[in-house]
Amino acid sequence: MKKTIKDSLNSLLADRYLLVLSSILALLAISFAIYIGLSVHPSELQLVSHCSAFGITHLYRDQWYYLLTFGAFGLFAAALHITLAVKLLMIKGHALAVLFAWFGIAIVILAWMTAYAVINIYVNINVCSV
Repeated sequence: MKKTIKDSLNSLLADRYLLVLSSILALLAISFAIYIGLSVHPSELQLVSHCSAFGITHLYRDQWYYLLTFGAFGLFAAALHITLAVKLLMIKGHALAVLFAWFGIAIVILAWMTAYAVINIYVNINVCSV
């Protein structure tokens, strides 16, 4: 196990382009989590967390701390994409690993855009209710 991790890190360090993409993905995810952590404030306001066509109510609500899961998702997605990109580098080669790293960056950016929209609604409703 230790040898596998060491070999993976050596192949990542040997491939500079993938190393830069992985670093950008990690920094993007960390800054996304910091943004979420600083933007979410405790309140009694309940937010619509998901909707369903089944059941009596179609909109289900959660507390404010549900928004913190956006940051956890960004960190988890980045860690998973970096790990899988390194594994793909070892097994399939450079091109597929780079493509997977770019997909990770796109997912974190889309998550940031979604979180920004949800937090913007949350802040506007919170300001209006005060």
